[in-house]
Amino acid sequence: MRQIVILGAGTAGTMMANKLYKSLNSGEWRITVVDQHKTHYYQPGFLFIPFGIYKKEDVIKPKADFIPSGVNLIFSSIDRIEANSNKVFLEGGKVLNYDYLIIASGTKTCPEETPGMKDKLWYKEIFDFYTIDGALALQNFFKYWEGGKLVMAITELPYKCPVAPLEFVFLADAYFTEKGIRDKVDITYVTPMSGAFTKPIATKMLSELLKEKNIKVVPDFYIEHIDNDEKKIVSYDNQEIDFDVLTIVPMNMGDKMIERSGLGDDMNFVPTNKETLRSDAFENIFVLGDASNIPTSKAGSVAHFAAEILFENLMSAIEGRPLYAKFDGHANCYIETGFGKGALIDFNYTTEPLPGTFPLPGIGPFGLLENTKMNHYGKVMFRWIYWHILLKGKELPVEPLMSMAGKKTVN
Repeated sequence: MRQIVILGAGTAGTMMANKLYKSLNSGEWRITVVDQHKTHYYQPGFLFIPFGIYKKEDVIKPKADFIPSGVNLIFSSIDRIEANSNKVFLEGGKVLNYDYLIIASGTKTCPEETPGMKDKLWYKEIFDFYTIDGALALQNFFKYWEGGKLVMAITELPYKCPVAPLEFVFLADAYFTEKGIRDKVDITYVTPMSGAFTKPIATKMLSELLKEKNIKVVPDFYIEHIDNDEKKIVSYDNQEIDFDVLTIVPMNMGDKMIERSGLGDDMNFVPTNKETLRSDAFENIFVLGDASNIPTSKAGSVAHFAAEILFENLMSAIEGRPLYAKFDGHANCYIETGFGKGALIDFNYTTEPLPGTFPLPGIGPFGLLENTKMNHYGKVMFRWIYWHILLKGKELPVEPLMSMAGKKTVN
């Protein structure tokens, strides 16, 4: 019997397990999924926990609930991949052989990589919201906080869900307004990027929204260390920003087993063909989601769109056909902006976010680069779609490749 091994049962790995199980002959193929953790987290929901919008139980479910019963699911740490011999070594010495390997091991936050981040103020006055523990700790802090300097800082690119820090400051503005203490809270957004976003048209729209909400932006700030005693972040060029509470996006890196396997770059992301999603080094290894080094957002929408392409190319590889399917870097992100409104961006490798309507030209119902209640409803609805449709590998009414239909070009 031939073997497909999927490393990771997060969004990307779970989608692929479902797609492949429905399509491959179970008498000829055995699909094995390996993951260290038994709990599946709806990571976009972490953002809402500090503000009391979601509870812990809204964002967690057992991973086993989403893996088909005919798939071999193993909960174990992964020691390493030996790609030259088509083997995966698990903790404890168990060895899995594979004909094809899908690496979907994601990306991890690494707060220990920034001096001072995990010092004495960690989860006291310095928080992340990219982990369930960080989000819950920040929720508890905000309940009792009476105001001061709130700094939202990004350490380094790339990181998961590039719009989430923006959403955080927008929601913070609304949260403290509703608590009646917004005039006592100074909000600063600190980023290594040259503006609010990586692309100029979206940056202009988002910058205007930040200004309207009285949120200061500090661009081109690369954090060198965090001074816990003086409560300030310090850049490599010795700029300093004071804080009373610091919410931070730690450095993101690929799984350490990628490093142990000799398959990653200096950030432990796997060099991957950005169109075929096949490993640059091994023809029987494919990479999906945040584990790859492809030049697009590390976001769930990218994993979803890319899964369609990877599935086509893996089936082609199995049948000995050329890999004709090409991923275009399609990403689609709702941006929660507070007070029951949201924005939406849709882009790919070559086309930046543009204004217009989505998904239907002239109809929408969602507005691209517009701040509307309908876009907020799209964000809210996505949690149900995630649990009931996306993870199960079902089709969504959005094509994997980006369409220019409904978009307006900007001179």
